[in-house]
Amino acid sequence: MLQKFFTEQQIELLNGKITGLTSIWNTQTFANGYVTVLTDAGFIMATGDDAASFLHNQLSNDVEHLNAEAVRRAAYCTAKGRMLASLLYWKSDDGITLQLPTELQPAIQKRLSMFILRAKAKLSDISEQSICFGLGGVNAKASLQKYFPTFPALSNTKISNEFGTLIRFHNDGQNPRYEWICPIALASEIWRELKSLLQATNTDDWYLAEIEAGVPHITARTQEKFVPQMINFELIGGVNFRKGCYPGQEIVARSQYLGKLKRRMALAEIASSELTEGTEVFNETDSEQSCGLVVNVASIDAHRSLALVEMTLADQEQGGIHYGTPDGPVVRLLPLPYEITDITR
Repeated sequence: MLQKFFTEQQIELLNGKITGLTSIWNTQTFANGYVTVLTDAGFIMATGDDAASFLHNQLSNDVEHLNAEAVRRAAYCTAKGRMLASLLYWKSDDGITLQLPTELQPAIQKRLSMFILRAKAKLSDISEQSICFGLGGVNAKASLQKYFPTFPALSNTKISNEFGTLIRFHNDGQNPRYEWICPIALASEIWRELKSLLQATNTDDWYLAEIEAGVPHITARTQEKFVPQMINFELIGGVNFRKGCYPGQEIVARSQYLGKLKRRMALAEIASSELTEGTEVFNETDSEQSCGLVVNVASIDAHRSLALVEMTLADQEQGGIHYGTPDGPVVRLLPLPYEITDITR
């Protein structure tokens, strides 16, 4: 059904993303209002009497005390504390919805299902039931009011009705960003209407805003590469250090409480557009050993990309970082929009 939607709307896809349009990120057109399709959004529905307690024991954040408005982030980790997935989750009428990239959804659902055992819980793939729109800019709210008379009041909250679920994200400058999980039966008509009110843009423009905000997403190329704190995941609300055990919890807690973290995620501009997540970065003074990895990356234009890069703090302070090789494209570090602090103190 999703492929039929893309075909009917004549949406060009390359590597699972809308790419055929001129990028408008960080332009006045972008600030005025834009819409795109988050083509890589997958969804798992957890149902049953024990769904919340089961997920609470699997994820790095609190699920049992989730209210009807909250949208939270969580890491799903291996026993060694390495992230297999970064998730969004919220309560819905039927249970608890988990959002993650479509490329990870089948394997993560299968792995989670292995641990249900006697719990009264069931996991279902509901990815084909919805289209996920990403919207932002000055005019985004007005374009949504026909369908959502009441709006989420704060970032990381949501409203649900017969038109789907609307999640409010962090701002682009002064303007909130929204993710609309729209029922597939309504998606074609609504997409045409949104395009008449807002500028349609590439999927990467949405992810450029995510990168600029310092929000990491685990992909197939970066699975099991990071403990959550290495990519600042606790700083964006993805780890609750007061909840009970979950896979990898001991490692995650030890990383937080025993000594200063030596690796963190930085925001960077890289002088190339042909970049890949999971690629190593090097200090120009050391050709033998990499100092970090690209977490997420999206092209700004034909010559530049914006990236989140996990690397040693010492190398961040020293500078002279290059992509791929010690003499590869220059990695220019930029300030993150949030402070690197110990949230447990």
